[in-house]
Amino acid sequence: MQIYRSPCKIIATLFYMGYIPIASGTFGSFAAMLLVWITKPSNLVLLLTSIILFIIGVICAHITEKDLQMEDSPKIIIDEFVGYIVSIQFLPLTFGYLISAFILFRLFDIIKPVPIRWVERRFGGGMAIMIDDVVAGLMTNLIIQGWRQV
Repeated sequence: MQIYRSPCKIIATLFYMGYIPIASGTFGSFAAMLLVWITKPSNLVLLLTSIILFIIGVICAHITEKDLQMEDSPKIIIDEFVGYIVSIQFLPLTFGYLISAFILFRLFDIIKPVPIRWVERRFGGGMAIMIDDVVAGLMTNLIIQGWRQV
């Protein structure tokens, strides 16, 4: 099991960006936004990326949480990366949409309205770390998709 700990810590902390002492989660979301802005991936690539990174994130967040001996450590930021990717699924990847999703996603992730808080409390370990950000991403996406229809 020890052989998997270091790679999982690298993944869970997004190459140790989680060790930034202030707003590490915001940096995780910003990294996702920057990557999307630069690469402009297709909807299929975004969807597959979010699914694969969610699965890997659950595993690595769980292992890293145990290693750090801290529940939902702020050093674990793979969840903010994946949550942001979910928030921009099937949206135009323009600067305006990317920034709007970033701001709304971070707001939901920080204040944790009822659906996010409810889901987070239903799980433990790596799943709890990841699922609340995915729900925040889904809420962000639904709001922006609705706004697009107006």
